[in-house]
Amino acid sequence: MKEKNNLVKNASFLMLAAMISKVIGLLYKSPLSTIVGNQGMGYISLAQNAYMILLMISSYSIPQAVSKLISERIAVKDYRNAHKIFKGSMIYAVIVGGAAGLFCLFGAGLIIPSNQPNAVLALQILAPTIFLSGILGVFRGYFQAYRNMMPTSVSQILEQIFNAIVSILAAWLFIRYISDGTEGDVAKWGAAGSTVGTTAGVVTALLFMLLVYGVNRKIMIRRARKDRRHKEESYGAILKLIVLIVSPIILSTFIYNVNGYINGVLFSEIQGIQGVDADAVSALYAEYATYFMSIINIPLTLSSAAPTSMIPEVSALYATGDLTETRSRVDQTVWLSMFISIPCAVGLAVLAHPIVSLLFGGTNGVAGNLLMLGSFTILLNGMSNISNGVLQGIGKPRIPMLTAAAALIVDVVAVVLLLMFTDLGIYSLLVAMIIYAVVVCVLNDRAMKRYLQYRNPWRQAYLHPILASVPMGVAAGLIYHGLYALIHSNAISLCVAILAAVLVYFVVYLLLEKPTAEQLSGIPGGRTIYQLAAKLHLV
Repeated sequence: MKEKNNLVKNASFLMLAAMISKVIGLLYKSPLSTIVGNQGMGYISLAQNAYMILLMISSYSIPQAVSKLISERIAVKDYRNAHKIFKGSMIYAVIVGGAAGLFCLFGAGLIIPSNQPNAVLALQILAPTIFLSGILGVFRGYFQAYRNMMPTSVSQILEQIFNAIVSILAAWLFIRYISDGTEGDVAKWGAAGSTVGTTAGVVTALLFMLLVYGVNRKIMIRRARKDRRHKEESYGAILKLIVLIVSPIILSTFIYNVNGYINGVLFSEIQGIQGVDADAVSALYAEYATYFMSIINIPLTLSSAAPTSMIPEVSALYATGDLTETRSRVDQTVWLSMFISIPCAVGLAVLAHPIVSLLFGGTNGVAGNLLMLGSFTILLNGMSNISNGVLQGIGKPRIPMLTAAAALIVDVVAVVLLLMFTDLGIYSLLVAMIIYAVVVCVLNDRAMKRYLQYRNPWRQAYLHPILASVPMGVAAGLIYHGLYALIHSNAISLCVAILAAVLVYFVVYLLLEKPTAEQLSGIPGGRTIYQLAAKLHLV
C-alpha cells in the first residue's frame, strides 16, 4: 500500500504543479489579450498550434519515453545502463531538437495557414525553444524514472511564471517600439513578443533542472560505477534502442495531438474559401483555441499528469509479470484522475459564462458557449490519456498510435463535412473534438482488456464523483446567481460559488465513499482532510 500511495503522491505532485502552471497560464492571457487584441490572440494560437506539432515530433514525449526506458533498468538494478541511456537520450534530443528548431526558423511559412501570414513571425521566434525543450525533457524523464516528481513539478511552475511575465512585457515592448500602430501590425508584433515568453520559461526551467542534476550528479554517477553486474551497452545500441522505443511513442503522441493543428488549419482555410474575412476568422478562432482551450486545458492537464507519473510504475511491474499489481496501479490512477476531472467538468459547465467573462473581457460569448457544451470532454480526454499511458507503459506503443490515427481520420472527415455543409462554424471543432476522444477511448479500452484483462473501476472511480458533483453543481449555480442578483459582482459571486462547490463536493463524496485514512494519505493534505472529516463524523 505504501508503494501505491507513492504513486498517488507522485501523480498528485504533478497534478498540483500542472494546475498551478495552467492557472498562471490562464491568468496572464487576460492582460495579454487586452494588449494584443482578439486578432493577436488568434495569431498566437495559430503559432502555438504549429509549435506544438514541431515540439511533439522533437521532444514532447521524451520525458515519458526516458522515464520508461530508465525505470525498466532501475527495476533490475542496472544503474550503469540507466545512466548511459540518460546520456544517449541527451544526444538524441540535441540532434532531433536541433533539426526541428531549424525547420521552425526557416520553414515556418509552410505550416501556418496561407491566409494568416502575420502568425509566421511568432512561430519563428519559438525555434530556440524547440531545441531547448528536448534537453529539458530528458532531465525531467530522468528524475521521473527514479520516481522523483518534485524537480519536474517545480520546473513546470517556474517555467510558467517566467513565461507569463516575459510574454506580457515583451508583447508590450514590441508593440510600443516596433509596430506602426495599425491594428494588424499591433496584432502581429504583439503575438511575436508574447512567444518570447515561452522561450524565457523553458530557459528558466532548464537552468533549474541543471541545478538539481548538479546536486545529484555525483551520487548517480557513483551508483552507476559501482554496478559491476551488468554489461555496459554501447552508445550505438542505446541510440538504436531509443529510436525504436521513443519514435513510436513520439509518433503516437504526434498523431494523438495533431488534430488540434489540423482542425485550426481546416477552419481557417475553409472559412476563407467561404468568403469569411481573415481577421474575423482569426478573432473567432481565438474564442476556441485561446479562451475555451486555455480554460479547459487546466483539468485536461491534471488528467494527463496521472498517466505521466504512472508509466515508470506500470513499466516496472509489467516487466516483472505482476499483472494483478499492474491493474491495481492503473485503478489508483483512474481514481485520482476522475476524482479531480469529474467535478471540474460539472463546475465549468455550470459557471461557464461567468468564468469566461471574468478572465477574458473581450470575448463575444462564443467561448462561454463552447465551455458549457464541451466541459464533459475533460472526462473523455482524461480516460484516453490514461489508456495511452498504460499501453505505452506495458510496451504496446503501436496501439495508441494506430488508435490515434483512426480517430484522426474520423476527426478530419467530421470537421470538413461540418464546416462545409452546416452552419456550426467554430462549433464544428468542438463536435470533432468530442468524436475524436470517443473513438480513442473505445479502441484503447478494448486493447487494455485484451492485454491486461483490465476492467474500469466504475463504482469507485466514476460513480461516486459523479453523484457528489451533482449537488455540487446545483449549489454552485444557485449561490452564484443568487449572490450576483444581490451584489452584481461577477468576481465575488464566482469566488464564493467555487469555494462553496468545493466544500459541497468533498462533504458529499466523503459521505458516499467512506474512504480510509490510508486511501486519502496518498493525496497532498489527505491526512488533514481525513482528520477533519473524522471530527465531523463524515468518515
